[in-house]
Amino acid sequence: MGKRNKVVKERYSKSLLLFGTALAGLLFDTTAGAAAPSAAGTSPKKRSSHTVAAHTSPASVSARKDHTAPRKKRSTGPLVSKDSEEVNVSTHRVASHGAEVTVSRKVMDRFVAGTNPMQILAQTTPGANFTSTDAFGLDTYANTFYLRGFTQMQIGATLDGMPLGTQGFINDNGVSITQAMIQDDIGGMSMSQGAGALDSFSAQNLGGAMTYTSSDPKDKAGGKVSQTFGSFNAFRTYGRVDSGILNSTGTKFYASFARTKSDLWKGQGYQSELQANAKVVQPLGDRGKITAFFGYGNFTQGNYLSMTKNMWEKMGRDSTYLKPDYEKAKQWAYYAQYTSEVPPGYAGVLSNDEIGDYAWDAAQLQRSYLSSVNMHYDLFKNVKSDTVAYGNVNSAIYGGTNNFVTSPSYGTPSLNADGSVSGVPMALGMSHAAMRRLGFTQKFTIEAPHHNKIETGIWYENNQWIYNQRLYEDGLTSAHNWLSDFKSGTGHTWFENTFNTNTFQFFLQDRWTITPGMTFLAGFKSLTQTTHGGTKADYTDQLAAEGWNTYYRHPVNGSLTASAAFLPHFNFDYHFLSHHEFYWDIAENMRAYDYFAQTGGDNAWGGLGNASRPAQVVFDESKKVLRPERTWNYVVGYRYDSRFFSASADFYHTDYYNRLASISEGSANNTNNAYLNVGRETMNGADVLATIRPIEGLEITNSFSWNNAEYQSRSINYSGQNYNIRGKHQVYYPKFMYKANLNYTYKRAMFNFNVNYIGSRPMTYMNDQSIPAYWLANMNFAYNFGKIGFTQNMKATFGITNLFDKNYIGGVYGSAAVTGDDNANLFVASPRQFFGTVSAEF
Repeated sequence: MGKRNKVVKERYSKSLLLFGTALAGLLFDTTAGAAAPSAAGTSPKKRSSHTVAAHTSPASVSARKDHTAPRKKRSTGPLVSKDSEEVNVSTHRVASHGAEVTVSRKVMDRFVAGTNPMQILAQTTPGANFTSTDAFGLDTYANTFYLRGFTQMQIGATLDGMPLGTQGFINDNGVSITQAMIQDDIGGMSMSQGAGALDSFSAQNLGGAMTYTSSDPKDKAGGKVSQTFGSFNAFRTYGRVDSGILNSTGTKFYASFARTKSDLWKGQGYQSELQANAKVVQPLGDRGKITAFFGYGNFTQGNYLSMTKNMWEKMGRDSTYLKPDYEKAKQWAYYAQYTSEVPPGYAGVLSNDEIGDYAWDAAQLQRSYLSSVNMHYDLFKNVKSDTVAYGNVNSAIYGGTNNFVTSPSYGTPSLNADGSVSGVPMALGMSHAAMRRLGFTQKFTIEAPHHNKIETGIWYENNQWIYNQRLYEDGLTSAHNWLSDFKSGTGHTWFENTFNTNTFQFFLQDRWTITPGMTFLAGFKSLTQTTHGGTKADYTDQLAAEGWNTYYRHPVNGSLTASAAFLPHFNFDYHFLSHHEFYWDIAENMRAYDYFAQTGGDNAWGGLGNASRPAQVVFDESKKVLRPERTWNYVVGYRYDSRFFSASADFYHTDYYNRLASISEGSANNTNNAYLNVGRETMNGADVLATIRPIEGLEITNSFSWNNAEYQSRSINYSGQNYNIRGKHQVYYPKFMYKANLNYTYKRAMFNFNVNYIGSRPMTYMNDQSIPAYWLANMNFAYNFGKIGFTQNMKATFGITNLFDKNYIGGVYGSAAVTGDDNANLFVASPRQFFGTVSAEF
């Protein structure tokens, strides 16, 4: 494991005596100038937590240690969390474990305060890519995260062992990490780049898993404040108070809040997020502890316009919703809804469908409440229990101007001779959503004879999802207020959807230490999920009779079950000759069916059929042939790690079966979808990373990623036509990525520069259209002034995102088209922005 090159004498604290007792025998590597996060060793999974040393690449950090593995002797000393007291403990090298990357709190602090954790993972992990419309990465609508061909909708995610569900736009089965947890309170996070982890519960995982660990309350009373200001009137305020140890039993807690707000960088509107966290830890003597967590998130934003590639190229980066020009918004809505033409001056520039994509405005409001109670307890000397009970409630309003309905109070719209429009050929469409999720997990860890560690556990969850859409009239001379309080009972209900889902998962695995440094894991999981629901009421015909000009909205109802009794997982990891590691990982995964609404794409209930071929007919026919998606993932890798140089190389292969895809056509507000099995997909890829540390404090990392994901189907039938997509590259994922990171720390100063190259991304199944490649650079400076008055670690940081002001397409949301550029599902990324932060502890 390497020798510690420096140990600075520290004073003991009561909590760390308990810490050392609970984890006696484990090895911990600490970083230069920072100790392991206080969350280390207290996770329900009993994983050791490692920070990234000044000498170590963010992508070469170990994930976990085997409790049964023989350990080399080394010098020991008191480890004191830097969160509560000063410490300077350094190491020349940090061990890594398999195809898993751990990002420490220290690495997270290199980025602009409040940055989306997935954005940090993408910039520190080979094979990962994250894009958004805003610098913080908060826009859930536009966020896109990929890891080795899989999206955030296909990767498992947990927080302190609690399943988070998919990490996409609509929180229909969970909560995104940006709304579940304040970024400053995350103690560390890891990314499994292999086939996932059996003990990471998820019904969506096809490959890879994200694991987040919240920081524990500090042993000493105190707190932290942070204030950020930035471009476009951005500000972010963060505050946290720690109680310290309150009594002889070790009770302690913290409470924190964060407020982030920024004007949109184009158009009118703003982003606003209010968050609050609280965590209580109660030790149970020296045999365990109970932890209670509460998280609140309130996110409001005016949306950025999703565009076609042509809209971006012809209308420019700053093109967005038509607000505040109300007369123009009515005129363009009239042309989109009542004609097949375009307004004067736009012939040959925009299509009629693209005219319809330009609406008055759009917005979203998401509120999330998350709570959990975790208990870790050593039942016997060799048997440990970890229990998590959780509840999650979300409510949301999504929507905006719909250019394809009419506000009926003003009669049938018409085009006047001067180009103005009589009547109001548009209305506000708002979807009211609510989710209630209850569940629990139970795990047991058994230290068995002959160096075997057996782990087993179950997960059960019940989820109810409601999605109702209502219409609100716009005025003759003025539009709606996008921040109106759309209370229940207001508006005119268009349709009502309800889904109920039950999920059960079981896993069993054995990690066998064959010889010192060599482990073999074998296990399996069983997963079953049943979803029943869909349209409960549809008022399309009634509203049409009232003059709303409503169109077909795809009503459908039914149930689907995804089930697999045996999904195996095998892993081998061998550390040899001090600096070398060889590993491989093989697993089969199954993904349960998505659900959302009768109108949405990318799910078995959404957007099916058309007025002449009803959705229910399509669903009933599809149910006979649809099968849940499955993958076989294979990973083999090698890693070298020393004081001055680290390198790793991974090769992976995925066989993708029953590849389900929603294929769409039409305008953004009136799509017709088919949910199809597009057959098999094969994926081959490689990630290569190298880090050099020529002098103390300087670290230079370069990584290169290649991915060749190709569909194998020779014939998919869409709208009566067969398409051969064999050999076509997977939509939206780049074939090549390159990342470079330079980090230099000198005494109390830090400088970080990172640059990413993202290759072109196909945007249609026929690969006849693609999103252009781009380079992106960011820069950050920081200086720690130390103790000033009653404050400690007074720190100032300055960051620049999109340093060279690159105009590029970032996020993608929605289904891909078979061919052509008729899908307005592309988002332009934010321009160059500046941020400054001052923080202090007390």
